[in-house]
Amino acid sequence: MITSKTISNGILRALATILIIGIVLYFLYEIQTVIVYLCISLILCLIANPLVLFLKNKLKFSNSLAATTTIVIFIFLIVGFILLFVPLIISQANNLALLDTDHLQSQFIETERNIETYFNIQHIDLNKVLKESKITSAFSFGYFTSFINSIMGFMANMGMGLVSVFFITFFFIKDQESFKASARRILPDTNEDKILNSITKINHLLTRYFIGLLLQLTVVFILYLIVLIIFGNKNAFVIAFLCAILNVIPYIGPIIGTILAAILTMISLIGSDFQSEILPTTIYVVIGFLLVQAIDNNISQPIISSKSVNSHPLEIFLITLISGITFGIVGMIIAIPVYTMLKVILKEFFPDNKIVSVITEKI
Repeated sequence: MITSKTISNGILRALATILIIGIVLYFLYEIQTVIVYLCISLILCLIANPLVLFLKNKLKFSNSLAATTTIVIFIFLIVGFILLFVPLIISQANNLALLDTDHLQSQFIETERNIETYFNIQHIDLNKVLKESKITSAFSFGYFTSFINSIMGFMANMGMGLVSVFFITFFFIKDQESFKASARRILPDTNEDKILNSITKINHLLTRYFIGLLLQLTVVFILYLIVLIIFGNKNAFVIAFLCAILNVIPYIGPIIGTILAAILTMISLIGSDFQSEILPTTIYVVIGFLLVQAIDNNISQPIISSKSVNSHPLEIFLITLISGITFGIVGMIIAIPVYTMLKVILKEFFPDNKIVSVITEKI
């Protein structure tokens, strides 16, 4: 028999549950930076697994030495990545120091007129537009100092983040077996085998996925580099590298990379004749990038991505599209890893379900 006391107790329990969930969500929100560090460290650990196994099995390194060697390699890669842009920044700074602003202004005006003439565009008075929009009045020295402070803060946070990520990654790599043993003791006996099997399969598939992703980016980088070198781009290596990194964002990244390459190509040719040099070279670079993307979308990506996570290319496309619509660019980036984890878990816990058996057939 339901009494007022039973109802009140149920309401209190529901409110207590809601309160606890709210507190947990708030706590997770407050430590979101730590969660991001853990996720990045986990990804680095998955990428490093083949190297760690090689060091331990073939070279007989201890866990600590293998982990230390792996972290040192990661640090060298990041330092190399930073040094890659130093010559470009220094050269651009020197160019700006020696720049003839009057000549540059005349070049920009001439380029603008060439674009308007070639494409039959009505002239736009940029000075008038800026005055009418009152954009210039919004700028002050305070914004400049705030911008510098924000950059300094970003660099400090980036440094702290890198140190934290490498510290966490070191122990993830070094104590993998200890973590597994601890998890075995914590997990409930009824589902222990299923959970451990899920973790093992997820670890294997995601390692293959991230290694495949690195391979795909390498192929795209080489093809981009060839295109830019053919058309004489001065900063071919850096531009190709940046555009290849943008390929991490499915479908949208290559488009952004192509636009970036076109803009940088046009900037590098300022002062040349628009119709005979700037426009044709930019068009050729864009066509070359589109051909690279066609090769990547139809050959490299389906083979590498689908094979690494044992999913059909159409399945990957739909999941990525849905994640992009729902969660934006971040959703597109994490769509395949998260979907792969869900498939493994569903297969372990619901193997007899017809829908689950269909979508996890190749796992």
